[in-house]
Amino acid sequence: MAFSHLSGETLSQWLATQAEPAIVDIRDPDSFAAGHIPGSHRLDNSTVAGFVADTPADATVVVVCYHGHSSQQAAQWLVGQGFSEVYSLDGGFEQWRHQYPERTAAS
Repeated sequence: MAFSHLSGETLSQWLATQAEPAIVDIRDPDSFAAGHIPGSHRLDNSTVAGFVADTPADATVVVVCYHGHSSQQAAQWLVGQGFSEVYSLDGGFEQWRHQYPERTAAS
């Protein structure tokens, strides 16, 4: 099994019309604090075990990074942990920020 790619447009539609997916952001703490998708959680080596333990395996998980590259490896790793519906956000947070500035929050 593998992860799937997800466009910003599709994620935007999901956020507007259905229960929110688990959005995990793998960027560094300062970048996350400066801006992130509302409702997302920063995932790093110290929080990943808790996320895996606390999130149902059938949850929809969307992985966000800077430009949509590193998130692909993280998404594949999550599939390997037993998650069945994992997506990598194409274009990453940078593309999201440009397309949907009104759907960007800072900490």
